[in-house]
Amino acid sequence: MTSFSELGSPSPGSAAWRALLALAVVFVLLATTGWTAVRSHAGAPDPLSASVDAWRHGTLGGRALPDPYGSPRTLSRWFDSLTKAQTDRLVRRYPLTVGNLNGAPVALRYRANRVALAQARTAERKRMDDPRLTPLGRADAAQRMHRYQDLLRAGRQIFSFDPSGAGRAAEVFGDLAHANRVSIVVPGVDTNILTFEKTGRPYTATVGMARALYENERSHAPDIKTAVIAWADYTSPAGIGMDAATGKLAAQGAVRLRAVVNALPSLSRVSLMCHSYGSVVCGIAARDLPPKVTDIAVAGSPGMRAAHVSDLGTSARVWAMRDSGDWIEDIPHLEFGGLGHGADPLSSGFGARVLSAAGADGHAGYFEPGTTSLDNFARVGIGAVTSVSCGNGDDCTAGLR
Repeated sequence: MTSFSELGSPSPGSAAWRALLALAVVFVLLATTGWTAVRSHAGAPDPLSASVDAWRHGTLGGRALPDPYGSPRTLSRWFDSLTKAQTDRLVRRYPLTVGNLNGAPVALRYRANRVALAQARTAERKRMDDPRLTPLGRADAAQRMHRYQDLLRAGRQIFSFDPSGAGRAAEVFGDLAHANRVSIVVPGVDTNILTFEKTGRPYTATVGMARALYENERSHAPDIKTAVIAWADYTSPAGIGMDAATGKLAAQGAVRLRAVVNALPSLSRVSLMCHSYGSVVCGIAARDLPPKVTDIAVAGSPGMRAAHVSDLGTSARVWAMRDSGDWIEDIPHLEFGGLGHGADPLSSGFGARVLSAAGADGHAGYFEPGTTSLDNFARVGIGAVTSVSCGNGDDCTAGLR
């Protein structure tokens, strides 16, 4: 791979010069996603890290608590051995740890995250009245307080929650503990606790995407036990910058994505629905995903850090779609000196099965109800892969049964 130090001083018209110009286009186009203000925590402890550290030094019934990063199977067996009084005690003492612990019972994670959200809401309410904060800081506290209040609404199933930094969360639609089919929506840039859901244009945010997908899957297959996870549980790039053009944050997100997939019920079949930069996360995660991941579908992808489907190292079927009005089509699909994300997943040389994105209307419209793009995602999610609508005039269902 060529690095910038090897380029020397590129002359106009040279391959190196054209590559630099192409990368400049990447940065300009990524600017359309806008800037996200990141909350500063200078000098403040990370709440989740503090909770995990307390867990590691804690005991239950005179015995040390298990490694929070142990295998989900080991942790699951340990939780199964506890009484209700003991699990209640853990939720009260370590809500952030239990709420993010792969291997903890799903219902217990929901309950723990309600406790953690209530505590975070109280903290933000106090910050709103802190005279040391600027007006912008108090406004940020108010936004967060209201977001936590929204997440605490009755019936919401918050699967993970971390108030640190820009904030992370995941929400479940359906009965995850008993689902035969699980779809995970992996969003792109500018995803954080404040953009996790939106009142205006709801289907451009992670929660709206997942809710629309779940409702579509249920309409197609009411007899199949399905669940959809709105998974904004990784640190995504914040607007324009190097993070959006490199795979560093995607690699970190891939580790987290693999962990949550490995913690899902072993009998479930899992599909990843990856939008924009989320497809970079899925591409990096693909090699080490378990066989229960049957499908990876990407929309509006800048690339999957691969030149060909075979480079992903997965047995899962790989699907790709892009609306004709999606600006991502105009970025150079390449990787050069660590910048860019590789081949276009829709190119004939990449080898993905191309789906129709009819009705999507641009980069953010793939999960809008009534679109063929959402319908295709749903059919992949429920395993009805022979009934999807193909794009580019290809037969994307060839060889499927």
